[in-house]
Amino acid sequence: MRSFGPAGQRLPRVVWLLIAARAVNRLGAFSLSFLTVLVTAGLGGSPAAAGAISAAFGIATIPSRLVGGRLADRFGRRRTIVGGLLGCAVAQAGIAGSGNLAVVACFAVLLGLVFELYEPPSQAIIADAVGRADRVRAYSLLNAALAAAGMGAGLLAAGLGRWDLRWLFVADAVTCLVCALVMRIGLPADRSVGLAAAEQALKRTGSLFPWCDRVLLALFASGTLFALLYLQIMTILPLALTHRGLRPADAGLLFTASALTIVAGQPLLRLTPMTGAAAFTAGYLLLAAGLAGYAAAHTLPVLLVATVLWSLGDLLLMGRMYAAVADIAPPGATGRYMAVYGTSWGIGAVAAPLLGTQILQHAGATALWTAMTAVCLALAALQPALARAVTARAVHTAPAAITDRDRPSPDPREPNISSS
Repeated sequence: MRSFGPAGQRLPRVVWLLIAARAVNRLGAFSLSFLTVLVTAGLGGSPAAAGAISAAFGIATIPSRLVGGRLADRFGRRRTIVGGLLGCAVAQAGIAGSGNLAVVACFAVLLGLVFELYEPPSQAIIADAVGRADRVRAYSLLNAALAAAGMGAGLLAAGLGRWDLRWLFVADAVTCLVCALVMRIGLPADRSVGLAAAEQALKRTGSLFPWCDRVLLALFASGTLFALLYLQIMTILPLALTHRGLRPADAGLLFTASALTIVAGQPLLRLTPMTGAAAFTAGYLLLAAGLAGYAAAHTLPVLLVATVLWSLGDLLLMGRMYAAVADIAPPGATGRYMAVYGTSWGIGAVAAPLLGTQILQHAGATALWTAMTAVCLALAALQPALARAVTARAVHTAPAAITDRDRPSPDPREPNISSS
């Protein structure tokens, strides 16, 4: 688990293309927050029906990511990315045009099944396009771009939602189409992945399947707990604010402060000397400090300080997590490894609201954030051992990874910055 390369190195054009296209796509990805409102207010469904449809979507995203990884490694990354985005556009348009709950439910499940297809291949392209030392920076920039686009998404949602909620889904479908077009034109053509070489590399690491890789499973377990923590904040914070006598709408201000922290903090990543276990441990300690602040805070200014603290932890953690998975992935299997790791977010999306609401209802906001703080501290303590395992595996996969035939063709207009 390494940090950045020498300061001043440029990332390849394909990485910036992915970051820009995903930001455009993120601008329209606000519609899902209003799916339950569309079901209840727009179609006259019950809250229970709205919750069931949303849960069905969340469950469908779990196999979506796994399928995306398999398709990327077998049939090509550009094809998988474009196909996934086109599928999202069709499903979003179907929801916008639906006139009854059954049709909405079908398109919501379809949307879940295609929603994560483009994640593993896009993450795999980034992993192969840059050297190991630059992966953290590349994934962190992607996270920052999505955070910045999320702020703009909220403004678009506020505007379009005043007309008709269906326009939110139309806008999301349009951004998916735009993103698909950009990816189809800008990404390098798919090449033969070389599954035989991938299987040989997997045998060298002692596993024929990603789910049998113990190092990956350790990262997956850690990532699932992180996703549970992160999505707990995203889904439960508005409710927790009401328990403190604050307005739930104040969560929007806190989320904006978080996004600004992540975007503004990107230059700090180049300056930090921390690598490996130290960076991961510091990230979880900052996350713990922020959540402990939530447990104690009863005023908005204190909550803002706590938000900045956990957002700095997110800044240290998010990019390094995906870089660690890329480091241990054998050649030709990066998509599948990213897909397996990425299912942690699907599990978190299902578990976080169920667990958080129960703790909040029976024990209160202080108990909720205190429990999450304890999980962060446990994760911080485990990072040195996990970092050693990842570093040892990365040494074995490094020589093969550099000759991976699935690496995108270099752009003649860009300098070669890959490091061996």
